[in-house]
Amino acid sequence: MIQTEEKSRKVKQIFLLFLLVGIGFLIFLAVLLGNILSEKTLPKLYIERNSKAIRGSIITADGFHVAKSQKLYKAVINTKYIDKDKMELFIALFNIYSGIPKKEIRKKLRHTNGIVVLSYNISEKVAKYLKQLSYELRRYKVFVRIKNKKTGVFVMQGLSVLESGESRIYPYKTALTPVIGYPHKSEKDGYTLSKGVKGIERRFEDELEPRRDGKISGQRDVHGYILLNKESLVKEPLNGLDVVLSINLGLQIRLEHMLDKAKKALKATEVFLAVMDSHTGKVLALASSNRFLPKHIRKKDYKSLNTSAIEFSFEPGSVIKPITFSILLEHKLVNPYELVNGHKGRFKIGRKTITDEHRFECLSAEDVIVHSSNVGMAQLSQRLNGTMFYEGLKKFGFTKYSTPDLIYERRGSIPSALKLEHEIYKATTSYGYGMRVNLMQLLRAYSAFNNNGKIVHPYLVTKFLDGDEVILSEKYEQERAIKATTAKRMQKILIKTVLKGTGTKAITPGLVVGGKTGTAHLVEHRKYVHKYNTSFLGFANDKTHHYSIGVVVRKPTTQHFASQTAVPVFKKTIDIMIEEGYLKPTIIKEPGRPD
Repeated sequence: MIQTEEKSRKVKQIFLLFLLVGIGFLIFLAVLLGNILSEKTLPKLYIERNSKAIRGSIITADGFHVAKSQKLYKAVINTKYIDKDKMELFIALFNIYSGIPKKEIRKKLRHTNGIVVLSYNISEKVAKYLKQLSYELRRYKVFVRIKNKKTGVFVMQGLSVLESGESRIYPYKTALTPVIGYPHKSEKDGYTLSKGVKGIERRFEDELEPRRDGKISGQRDVHGYILLNKESLVKEPLNGLDVVLSINLGLQIRLEHMLDKAKKALKATEVFLAVMDSHTGKVLALASSNRFLPKHIRKKDYKSLNTSAIEFSFEPGSVIKPITFSILLEHKLVNPYELVNGHKGRFKIGRKTITDEHRFECLSAEDVIVHSSNVGMAQLSQRLNGTMFYEGLKKFGFTKYSTPDLIYERRGSIPSALKLEHEIYKATTSYGYGMRVNLMQLLRAYSAFNNNGKIVHPYLVTKFLDGDEVILSEKYEQERAIKATTAKRMQKILIKTVLKGTGTKAITPGLVVGGKTGTAHLVEHRKYVHKYNTSFLGFANDKTHHYSIGVVVRKPTTQHFASQTAVPVFKKTIDIMIEEGYLKPTIIKEPGRPD
């Protein structure tokens, strides 16, 4: 009996032992199966990296990048992972590679226990150095591993250098502003971008903006570098197109400096000018005394942000007289040699008395232009009916946009054909009052006198660059304003105006120079006051080059007449163009003088 019970007890013990072993084995199988089926936290062997495309550049005709973008990077560190004994080593190395003062680095590290952005404005070149530094710091064991409390895995975070955005750079400071324009910053997914606000930057926003970001994906090596093979994917970034201008930076800067001096000497609000090829419309310079730094715009710069050549409209005064005279010639309503009564400088039309600075008894019709007689012009204009006058002004391009390459143009206005039937409107419009224009419209109109009667469309953009591919910009056909014979006759009259009339200060030996002055009173509180805008529009030609040039001086105070303000600026413009090789005067050898 006792033996039977002892035997039964041993059987139970053996069974219990086998049961425990069986349960343990089942648990082992369950864990093994769980490990097989569960997601692994192995390091990724396949990675992807993106590369942001950047905005295109604005390039002058002589190859200078007057506006360009560069990538910016930020350097990020987690202070928890820096070995405290090697903190100063990190600071010293980061200072050497980044150029950021040690004091600034130390301050940022000491005031934060965690993630610190050491800089947001690291250039692409410095970023490459810092990425190399990141590997060097690991080699020097500057970073320590910290156990993750949740996963129990030891982790180490080093120095990270990440793309943070792009910065727009203007290497030549105020040069070519406000034509270039300026940008503003915008954020997209934490990345800083530039968007054009004014000028070329805004007009060609669609062409300049980045087209497609780049992407590289594939297997990585132990150092985290992507292995480039047939299984990897490489998509290059497509940057914005580069915009190439017709303007030469060297000529532009010299003219800007000249305008700065003229503004100061004349105590004017602004002096600005344009130089254009009369036969093609290519703009060689578009300069102003009022400029700004695109990256540091101050409140006092606000008035300088507009491109005055198209955004400032004004009553042009006597520079309209050649336009009126050419319309009369077109309709065979005037003979240049006929005599016009000067009325001793005072002539009454209705209730309005028209006056001249110089009191002429009598002068030829062409001398009405040469000596700028309001009295003579008012009388001649009465021969035009309203429709003739209105349509003639429209043919010269007034009230139409002058150029496709600039934005926010103020087109100005002219009286209607019905108003121009009235003798007073006809008279005042004939010498440039009661209408508004901008400089580029005047320049385009005057191109007819130097281009066989056809007006051109001024352009500033010659082409777009997509890497090595060249995309030519669209050009517009020339439009006939007057017959070629009329244009030739007007050209002779404008040359005579320079040689014997109000433009004598523009005489340049060896060149064919012609033009017309304009001095116009300003309106304040609905009354004309003794303040003026002055202008000079004309041309300068050598044997192979034909240029239209326009100058406007706003509110000069030391001198009031265009012959004393705008004409000298016109002459200095020609002198600079000669020095820069754009014009080559014919040297006339004196009789008997040896070569």
